[in-house]
Amino acid sequence: MASKVKHRKDSFFNLYFTTTISIALVLLTIGFTAYLMLFTNKIGVETRENLAVSIVLKDGISESQQGRIEKYIKTVPFIKDVSYVSKEQALSEHIEAFGEDPLEILDYNPIQASYEIKLQSQYTHPDSVKWIADKVKAFEGVVDVVFEKDMLESISQNLKRITLILMVTAILLLIISVALISNTIKISVYSKRFIINTMKLVGAKPWFIRKPFVLRHLLNGILAAVVSLSMLCGILYWLQVEVGESMNLFQLDILLPVVLIVVVLATIITVLSSVFGVNRYLRMKTDDLYYI
Repeated sequence: MASKVKHRKDSFFNLYFTTTISIALVLLTIGFTAYLMLFTNKIGVETRENLAVSIVLKDGISESQQGRIEKYIKTVPFIKDVSYVSKEQALSEHIEAFGEDPLEILDYNPIQASYEIKLQSQYTHPDSVKWIADKVKAFEGVVDVVFEKDMLESISQNLKRITLILMVTAILLLIISVALISNTIKISVYSKRFIINTMKLVGAKPWFIRKPFVLRHLLNGILAAVVSLSMLCGILYWLQVEVGESMNLFQLDILLPVVLIVVVLATIITVLSSVFGVNRYLRMKTDDLYYI
């Protein structure tokens, strides 16, 4: 008798252990995909915001003209950062970059002063930058507005392509994940179908019958979320060791949303799957339970 009880306990443990691990692996896939989407988006934002736009000033520009330009670019909301590059500083940077001094050939400094501006990420699309350049060019004393148009277009197109691929992948994984987790929980509930039927026959209310199954699988879902997030952190730690300090993979503004996504999905899917799974056997007649 004792051996039968022990066997049942072992089977019960193995069932829920298998269920938890299965759900955890599915959640790990979702969590990693969500992390990639958020990380890619952040890298894209930082890359676009670091692209400089040069406002080239006319030689001999008056203080009042320069003052109006500076006041404008420092007050508009679409500009994130502004720095002034004098003719002397621009010449020094040119010599350092190209190894040649124009003064030796021309006897004067041909490089003009400029303002180097960096835009907010939402204004770094090619059309937005062109609109900003046209507004700045309208100021007297501005010779030209220079920016890497081809690079901006390349970054925008690549980010759109990567985001689209990740979104489609995430949607497909979500559908597959819901199906896998739901089927895993249904198998678990299936093994208790006769217990559900017995409770129904003795007059137990549907909510009373559902409650232990919902709580059990909710606990499984939360435990699976913890396991999947632990595995995700392990993967990120391994990747961090491989890439070194050049890139920080443990960023709270990315990890916290991923944790929230995984926990919320685990909670919703396990609760709904438990409710639907139990409801199926609540609607069945006793004789039908032997033929499924």
